[in-house]
Amino acid sequence: MSTPEIRHDWTHDEIRALHDAPFPDLLFRAQSLHRVHHDPRSVQLCTLLSIKTGGCPEDCAYCPQSARYSTEVEAEPLLDTEAVLRAARAAKDNGSTRFCMGAAWRKVRDNRDFDRVIDMVKGVRALDMEACCTLGMLTAEQAQRLADAGLTAYNHNLDTGPEFYDQIITSRTYDDRLETLANVRGAGVTVCSGGIIGMGEAIDDRIGMLQVLQALEPHPESVPINALVPVAGTPLAELPRIDGLALVRMVATARVLMPRSVVRLSAGRTHLSREAQALCFLAGANSIFTGEELLTTPNPGEDEDRALLAALGMTPLASTSAAGDDELPASSGPLAAVAG
Repeated sequence: MSTPEIRHDWTHDEIRALHDAPFPDLLFRAQSLHRVHHDPRSVQLCTLLSIKTGGCPEDCAYCPQSARYSTEVEAEPLLDTEAVLRAARAAKDNGSTRFCMGAAWRKVRDNRDFDRVIDMVKGVRALDMEACCTLGMLTAEQAQRLADAGLTAYNHNLDTGPEFYDQIITSRTYDDRLETLANVRGAGVTVCSGGIIGMGEAIDDRIGMLQVLQALEPHPESVPINALVPVAGTPLAELPRIDGLALVRMVATARVLMPRSVVRLSAGRTHLSREAQALCFLAGANSIFTGEELLTTPNPGEDEDRALLAALGMTPLASTSAAGDDELPASSGPLAAVAG
């Protein structure tokens, strides 16, 4: 059902004014909308596993898995299906309700490896978990195969705004990314798409990315916001870490633009203070990736995440609907009235 705050026509200037608003005003607006559509005390725990690591032919400047850069990441074959499902069971035991599988491919090929990924998706769904994949570019037919296997969501990030994109990636175009998102949507799989800040872009480039995302109809059900993790050997290795408050502003702006979406606080959390992470939750983030690694970069472990949530009086989401990340449960109880 349409609600007045659901828009797809935000202008660049409107989004920039929102992003640059005084911090208390921005957070109040974001938190107020967050409470309308989500439970502000609940956070979904997700686990991301690299099922095929390294050797990617793409030239994404941030990525240690690119074959073009000399990093410590070694190319490995696709994992065995049972090994992936063991990891999924362990993730579920640790509280994750969503299991994401990433392969360092430029695009999906119709071969035995893709057949095995289909089996992995079916196996994860049989565990009563949400299943997400990020495998590179997809055709409409491949997206439909994943949908038929029960895939909940497909991640394909825009990474940055269209004006800055060719400073980060030249091996595929922005339109290639949008075409994959259209194929995913056409197959009835929910869309997971966001980006990375701290890659040397201007604030207007961040605004440009958010403008493209909010223009998608419907909005992506899932919007991951990442902070660059500089990795030795990549072109962005010497960039400074992003300021935590810049990440909070991005989360809050995404929450206002896409009120029903699940905003996922993703890479870069190891260098965020507990206070900065708490502000991200206040700004509307309602999902984190837990576990020691996000693909090949460090991530806080389960114990650290549970300690943080406990200190904040927040709880991991126990389960999600069979439909996937349509939206997380809305607030209930006495605090819900604040949103009015």
